Amino acid sequence: MTEHGIYQTHLTARQNLNRLSIIRGVALLGQLLALVFFTSINPIGLPTEAIALVLAIYASVTVAGWLRSRLSIPITQREFFIHLLADIFFFSMLMYFSGGASNPFISYYLIPISIAAITLPRHYSILIGLAALLSYSLLLNYFVAIAAIAPSGHGHHQASSNNLHILGMWANFAISTLIITYFISRMANALKRQQQQIAEQREAQLRDEQLLAVGTLAAGTAHELGTPLNTMKLLVDEMTAEAKHPEADLQLLNQQLELCKTTLKQLLMTAEQSQHHQQQTQLLQAYFSGLLQRWLLMRPRANANITLADREQSASFHPTVDQSIINLLNNAADASPHNMDIIVDWDNDQARISIRDYGAGLDADKVDDLGQAFVTDKADGLGLGLFLSRATLTRFGGTVSLQNAPEGGTITEIILPLNDKSAPGNAQ
Repeated sequence: MTEHGIYQTHLTARQNLNRLSIIRGVALLGQLLALVFFTSINPIGLPTEAIALVLAIYASVTVAGWLRSRLSIPITQREFFIHLLADIFFFSMLMYFSGGASNPFISYYLIPISIAAITLPRHYSILIGLAALLSYSLLLNYFVAIAAIAPSGHGHHQASSNNLHILGMWANFAISTLIITYFISRMANALKRQQQQIAEQREAQLRDEQLLAVGTLAAGTAHELGTPLNTMKLLVDEMTAEAKHPEADLQLLNQQLELCKTTLKQLLMTAEQSQHHQQQTQLLQAYFSGLLQRWLLMRPRANANITLADREQSASFHPTVDQSIINLLNNAADASPHNMDIIVDWDNDQARISIRDYGAGLDADKVDDLGQAFVTDKADGLGLGLFLSRATLTRFGGTVSLQNAPEGGTITEIILPLNDKSAPGNAQ
């Protein structure tokens, strides 16, 4: 789940507990008014002190739940489940002191069952339903009898009818519990999945729009760079030809200019291959070896300890994956140019690239936002390298994770799927 999705989940949990506190408040108010009416205005023999004590404790739990919903500490599903169990317990105590299953308000049990079916996973919903059904069943036999609402005992037939009526209410409750727990929970889960898919699609659309904007800018910039690069290349060639013994720096400059021209040509080739979906299958060892050699040409002063697996495995990758990996390698080289560890391994399902640098590590204040557009922890960074790399690899089924190493520095982990249809290795 994305950071935005986690935030939304925590926000929803707090809102659910806040709404549950409101429902509790409404129920408490109704029960308090009923207690006052049937004690002072129309007495029916309720155990006033016992019911008042239960209501007082329940009110304190309600206030505590409302205060808890205002804290920033995440509310887990288990915690919300315990809140609903507490509601069932206190309501059962109130029913126990007011006639048990013969109390006309016994159907209130359906409220926590419905809330659990909508907000909690199925196993929690089932447990809430079983707890309510068990409480209802116990109240058939264990309760403080209230003459005004108790079944009439005048005549065997009438008493039997009343008992059948209460048993029929219990059976109806059991069926309602089963329907709510099974069907309502399935409908709620389907709705949650649909909302999650919509949120993911919106996030992907926003990321694609950002990529399109950056890609358009990159294409225009590449076109503009062609002329000055050609001019510099001609000047360097002339200087190299005039010098009897060209200096090493001049040769390096010539090599870097040639690499820039090659990169611009590859940009055009990548666009053409993407348009015609032309990705050739090649051995992973040859692919990663060539990729790392090309990167070393770009960073000739980088000192990297490279460990490359030696196993027979083939795959094809989209050309943009190459640039994404190189961006991440460059980030590590910027942080620690003189000491890096690069481990490349793979199996039948995925390739794993671990890049370890020994730099200053990730900025704790920005670590949660890294990977978003224009967010960087470099003094002269643009905030696009990690964003583009992560967006590209995610598009083709890969993942990128960064974490601070215990001994200092940063570990960048890249995972590329090899057999998934959405992976770059299987693009059609």
